[in-house]
Amino acid sequence: MPNTVMLLGALAFVGFLLVAAVLLGINSRPGRHARIRPHRDSFRQATVEPPRKKRAAVIINPTKFDDLATVRATLAAVATGLDWDAPLIVETTKEDPGAGQASAAVAEGVDLVCSLGGDGTVRNVASALAGTSTPLGLLPGGTGNLLARNLELPVSDLAEAFRVACTGRNRAIDVAYAVLAQPDSFAPANASKADASTSDSSTSESPSVEHAFLVMAGVGLDATIMSETTEEAKAKIGWPAYAATGFRNFLGPRLKAHVSIDGGPATSVLAQTVLVGNCGRITGGINLMPDAEPDDGVLDCVILAPKGFPGWVNVTARVLTQHRGTRTERLQRHTATTVTITTDKPQAVQLDGDVIGETREIRVRIAPRSLLVRST
Repeated sequence: MPNTVMLLGALAFVGFLLVAAVLLGINSRPGRHARIRPHRDSFRQATVEPPRKKRAAVIINPTKFDDLATVRATLAAVATGLDWDAPLIVETTKEDPGAGQASAAVAEGVDLVCSLGGDGTVRNVASALAGTSTPLGLLPGGTGNLLARNLELPVSDLAEAFRVACTGRNRAIDVAYAVLAQPDSFAPANASKADASTSDSSTSESPSVEHAFLVMAGVGLDATIMSETTEEAKAKIGWPAYAATGFRNFLGPRLKAHVSIDGGPATSVLAQTVLVGNCGRITGGINLMPDAEPDDGVLDCVILAPKGFPGWVNVTARVLTQHRGTRTERLQRHTATTVTITTDKPQAVQLDGDVIGETREIRVRIAPRSLLVRST
């Protein structure tokens, strides 16, 4: 009997071992949850590509600088200090004062496009950037640098202005557009061939052409001042050259015009000048439109109609004190999204300091917050 028990125990033990072996064999088969040992190469650290450096394009009007090599070196040094790639520097030409170069730079995928020249260069570069996600950097290179002054950006230090352009925040501002109905080609009577070749402006081509501007458009005395102030005078004495021209012409004949605000009835005026602005600060730091903001979505229209010297004294006092009181015959202010100015005879039209042609009618509209500008 004991032998029988021992035999049965041995058989049971052997059976247990056989069952265990079968079960272990099944569980050891590879399946969808089986773990595969990684290849030894997977333990090696993967190569990490360094991040792409940012790059700016600078559209420069070469006629504004006597030493382009120094300008290039300054821009390159700032870029290196910020760990940016060397800037793409492209020069404007008489045939293309900035818009084409800016469009090409955007197509190349740069992170920022800067204008380096006068207010006309800014205007042309901005016309290509409006409606895109590429920001505009403002570098001082002109006499007025009006947009930069209105945005309180550096206007006397190129290196600091470029640093702000590369590291500042994006600010969306309005862009104004002007159409000259039946424009005629216009060249200032006293402009030399050299003046024509150094202009930041472009000439009207057809009644359907919209010209972008960022600061101010004007007809009358304002345009006369811009057209009669030579490049030589601006280079020699700076913005006071405009004041000297204005002093020679401020008692000149007034223009007859009709001004329509937002498509309303046209108002007849006998004025020295009619201005439509996106910004209010003009040459010399005078804030002609104290309520104007570059991103408020509206245009500001100012009609200056002084009579003789006493009238100018009154208007000047109101402007200098930023008077916002009751509208008078001498000084009228309006806000609008569209403005149409019709004159009795062809008048020169200036946009941001450049005379772009003559016309009897100019139509202006605003495109709210359509341009990104680097700000502090």
